[in-house]
Amino acid sequence: MTSVFKFLFRVLGYACIAIAIVAGISDASSSIALSQVVLQPLGKLLFDLFPDSFPILQPAIERHIHPALWDPGILTVLTWPVWAFFAPLGLLFLWIGARRRRQTVQFA
Repeated sequence: MTSVFKFLFRVLGYACIAIAIVAGISDASSSIALSQVVLQPLGKLLFDLFPDSFPILQPAIERHIHPALWDPGILTVLTWPVWAFFAPLGLLFLWIGARRRRQTVQFA
């Protein structure tokens, strides 16, 4: 059963790394085309993907979880570039799902 979870973590890790690479290439090509640094924030991407449900995220978190979680925590993460969020997340998932190698004892 543990190997299934490790497999799922590896798949999630590779998916997050792929998203980070695509977002990094997109930011780099936009930066080259406009001759200035362009980094798409995570909040803008989530708003573009979920225009109806994203605006109700703040009141839901402040009302049901804790008001202080939104302003310093989630709001800061939403200003990060997309690749800067998904790359460490993917590496974390890959680290959790890594196959552990058994050490074999070698006698001389």
